[in-house]
Amino acid sequence: MSTQGITEDDIANYLLHTPGFFERHAEVLASVQLTSPHGQRAVSLQERQMEMLREKNRGLELRLMEMLRHGQENVAIADKLHRWTRAIMLTTNAGELPGVLVAELQQQFLIPQAGIRVWGAADAFRVLPFAQAVSDDLKSFASSLTLPYCGVNSGFEAAGWFADPATVVSLALIPLRHGTATPAFGMLVLGSPDPTRYSADMGTEFLMRIGEIASAGLHRLLPVA
Repeated sequence: MSTQGITEDDIANYLLHTPGFFERHAEVLASVQLTSPHGQRAVSLQERQMEMLREKNRGLELRLMEMLRHGQENVAIADKLHRWTRAIMLTTNAGELPGVLVAELQQQFLIPQAGIRVWGAADAFRVLPFAQAVSDDLKSFASSLTLPYCGVNSGFEAAGWFADPATVVSLALIPLRHGTATPAFGMLVLGSPDPTRYSADMGTEFLMRIGEIASAGLHRLLPVA
């Protein structure tokens, strides 16, 4: 029988569509030799299949380890968020709330610097540091934010709330409000000397949760409607 004109694709297609071939010619399957990926030695088809399975298993093990690591990281973040929320809820003196909120946030999440301002607080709190006056431009900017701002510290007014603003390279500005359609009544600002800690392309969902919890806790500072 002439094999002229028969290509490797023709052979592969024939074998794929003739599942009984190797049952009828088992000696051919047993004699197939392949090159091992771990050297130039020849190995049997069965050995090559075992190597492929081992490689696949190693890949699955790595993926499983990565999933477990992410799971552990998520649990650790949830624990920190729980401790921070609990500290806010256990603070009975409303005037101490902003200080506790900021200090606990820095401790739990290892934030180098943080600051907070609340405008429109009840008269009883007007003399406290967190109620210091801010500009109308900052109030408008905070109300315009639909998501926390993350990026380079380019001279924002809120950067002046840090203890050492000159060392802050990146920051996050988190508006404090009740509902997305309401004006902001304050702002929480987080700062770091690391330019990548708060970058423009980072996700803000977690910071949004921080802002929601902080806003709920600080509601006690506002005048009773």
